[in-house]
Amino acid sequence: MDIVLYALTALLYGGLAAAAWRACWVAATGGLDAQRHGMFSSVPPVPAAPALAAASGMTAPGRVLLFVALVAHGVLLHMTIFPHDAMVFGFAFALSAMFWLGSGIYWIESFFLPLDGLRLLVLPLACVASLLPLAFGGVRVLPYAAAPLFKLHFIIANMAYGLFAIAALHAVLMLFAERRLHALRGALERRPAAGWIAGWLDTLPPLLTLEKLLFRMIGAGFALLTLTLLSGALFSEQLKARALTFDHKTVFAILSWLMFGALLTARKISGWRGRAALRWVLASFVALLLAYVGSRFVFEVLLHRPVV
Repeated sequence: MDIVLYALTALLYGGLAAAAWRACWVAATGGLDAQRHGMFSSVPPVPAAPALAAASGMTAPGRVLLFVALVAHGVLLHMTIFPHDAMVFGFAFALSAMFWLGSGIYWIESFFLPLDGLRLLVLPLACVASLLPLAFGGVRVLPYAAAPLFKLHFIIANMAYGLFAIAALHAVLMLFAERRLHALRGALERRPAAGWIAGWLDTLPPLLTLEKLLFRMIGAGFALLTLTLLSGALFSEQLKARALTFDHKTVFAILSWLMFGALLTARKISGWRGRAALRWVLASFVALLLAYVGSRFVFEVLLHRPVV
C-alpha cells in the first residue's frame, strides 16, 4: 500500500509540475516568436506576458489533481510516520511533511491570489521530498508518540515549518521579481530583453502584494514556532525533568525564533523591507532547517546515529 501511495503522490506532483513548466515555456517562446515576427511585418507583435499568464493559470482539473495529490501525500505521511501507535521519523520525513504543508498552503492561497508562478517551485520540490523517505528510511522509532502533548507539539511544529517553507519560496520569488523590476527600469531607453523566465516573473502579483502576504505568513509562522518551543519545553519537562536541553536543535530553533522575531519587530517599527529583509527571511529559514532537518541529516546519514 505504501509504495502505491508513493508512486501516486510523486506522479501527481511531477505531472502537475511538468505541465506547469511546459505551459510556461510554450507561452513564453510563442510570445517571443510573435515578437520576432512583428519586427519584420506590419502586424503588431503579440505581448508574451498575457499569453503566459493565461497559460500558467491553474485550471479546475489541475486544482482537483493537486487536491488528490495532497490527500494521497497526507495519508502516506500518516501511515509511515505513525505505524501502530509508535512514531517513525527523520530528516526525510520532516522535509516531506514540510513540503506537503507548503503545497497545501499554496493550494489555499491560489484561490485568492494569482500565485501560479509559485507552483513552478513548490510542486517539483514536493515531488522530490515525497520520495525522500524511500531513500533515507534509517529513522528512530519513538516510543512516546502516543503522548497527547507530544502529538500537539509535533503537529504545531510541522505547521510552523510548512508556513516558513512557503514563506522562504515567496522570498526567493520576490528577489527574482525585484531584480526583474530593476532590469526593466534600467532598460527604459531600449527594448527590454525578453525571455520565458522574464515573462513568468511578469505574471506575479505586484511586489507590495507579495510582501504583505509574506509577512502575514511569517507572523503566523512565528506564532506557531513560539507555541512549538513552549510545547517542546513542557514535553521535555515531563520526559526529562528539564524544560530546556541546550543541544544543537534547541540552539538553532531559538536562534531562528530570535531572527524571525527581530524581522517582525523591525518591520513593525521601521517598516523594514527590500532585499535585506528578504535575505534575512532566507537566513532565518536556514537556521530553522539546521535546527531540525539539518541536525537529523547529520546524525542519521553522516554519523549513522539515532536522534530524538
